[in-house]
Amino acid sequence: MAHQDHDSEPEEAITQEEIHGEEAPPKPNTTARNAFTELMSRKPKATAAAPPPPPRISRGGNPFKDRMGLGAYLDDPASFPASRVISHSDEFVAINDRYPKASIHTLLLPRSPDYNLQHPFDAFEDAAFLATVRAQAADLKALVAKELQRRFGAFSSRDAAREAVLNGDVDPVPGSNGQLPPGRDWAAEVLCGVHAVPSMRHLHVHVLSRDMHSEALRHRKHYNSFATPFLVSLDDFPLAEDDPRRNTKDAGYLRRDLKCWRCGRNFGNQFQKLKAHLEDEFENWKRE
Repeated sequence: MAHQDHDSEPEEAITQEEIHGEEAPPKPNTTARNAFTELMSRKPKATAAAPPPPPRISRGGNPFKDRMGLGAYLDDPASFPASRVISHSDEFVAINDRYPKASIHTLLLPRSPDYNLQHPFDAFEDAAFLATVRAQAADLKALVAKELQRRFGAFSSRDAAREAVLNGDVDPVPGSNGQLPPGRDWAAEVLCGVHAVPSMRHLHVHVLSRDMHSEALRHRKHYNSFATPFLVSLDDFPLAEDDPRRNTKDAGYLRRDLKCWRCGRNFGNQFQKLKAHLEDEFENWKRE
């Protein structure tokens, strides 16, 4: 299938600092970790996992450097702290992005060697594999939505009734069997997709809150990689042969004017003004 790779894209959604921010080779660890302490207030049940393969340390040093950095998590996810690796199984690893571009920014990494070094446009031509990735991404999206509610529910007008019951200010509605009011649909605030030109070699799906509120959001290309069609939703696969997202060089998504994701205001190429505006929009978004 025709598509671009990162070598042919004039701008990338990643800086050289991020490319070279390599992970150290994993160290053997006999204590398996399967936690979500960074995102969740309580840990999910641990699931049994097969013993990881021994670390592959090459004679040249760290094999997981530069664009191969995500491979470290696939090789031995149990060697990383719970603040980095959210969960892992034989098929997938979920991590917190090292350079988050939003309040919550996670990555879903398929472990299958048949797919994990393929471009997502090619890998998702396989209907069975795409279905499996969608199911895993849906689970991760639900966890991100739950954490958004935990962090920001107290500020949201649509969560006011739910928060009042949680805080003991009012009693549950009669006939509700003690269930909390549903509150805000935080899942609608979560993006889930892949970059049209991935900057890292290993296949990864971004699952992140839509607020674009992060210190690591530092450049125009950072923002536009999530606020334009450069981010391709999982729901859009498989892509048609003539889909313009297969050729981002012509579309110039990363070089487009900066437009606020929430109100649509156009900031041209003035990133710092957009960044300041996003601070205000973040507070407004929380209060919805």
